[in-house]
Amino acid sequence: MSEESSSRLRGDATPVLVTRDLKRSFTQGGVTIEVLRGVDFAIAPGEIVALLGPSGSGKSTLLQAVGLLEGGFEGSIRLQGEEASELDDDGRTRLRRDLLGFVYQFHHLLPEFTAMENVVLPQLVHGAQPGAARERAEQLLGTLGLAQRLDHRPSKLSGGEQQRVAVARALANRPPLVLADEPTGNLDEHTADAVFAEFLKLVRGEGTAALVATHNERLASRMDRVVRLHEGRLE
Repeated sequence: MSEESSSRLRGDATPVLVTRDLKRSFTQGGVTIEVLRGVDFAIAPGEIVALLGPSGSGKSTLLQAVGLLEGGFEGSIRLQGEEASELDDDGRTRLRRDLLGFVYQFHHLLPEFTAMENVVLPQLVHGAQPGAARERAEQLLGTLGLAQRLDHRPSKLSGGEQQRVAVARALANRPPLVLADEPTGNLDEHTADAVFAEFLKLVRGEGTAALVATHNERLASRMDRVVRLHEGRLE
């Protein structure tokens, strides 16, 4: 952890994410494969961290763990100071809903809904009023350069536009932490650079922390801190 990041974690602010001795293994053909071998990690509020590692190194597995997307993990995961391992399914669902936003390599937008509706819907599920949800969606999509594309369905949007909508959706409920798994991996280099620059600007403007899995050293260098996953541990 860098000196700057360490100083941000000192004081009164509770880290948005802390893992302790996080492990995950799989058994295939009678052979046990250890993917995560005791990951100790923390992210400060508002900190943007790059998670580097080659394909197959376990980056997605780590994101699934801290995103509470599947079971089978050992160790501690604390989100905003709350221990996830002590919660039942409903409790973990609450943490995902209230504290986390997700951006994937593929946008996973709902094809039958417009860009606006894709950003409004998660807010309605979260309990927002329709008018406030539309205002928030317009603000986010406008910031991402999509003010003229609000009523377009995903099939009518370019790849870069689709991923911008996915970014807006992830931030719609103002989560303390966004988890992004190769968020520009399906885009050409020029579009990826533009979308990632807008992602960073928006995340920083919102004051949200982010953990971004990537294999792109150039993109990683633009974040606050870089950690590397090697042989199941972070370096």
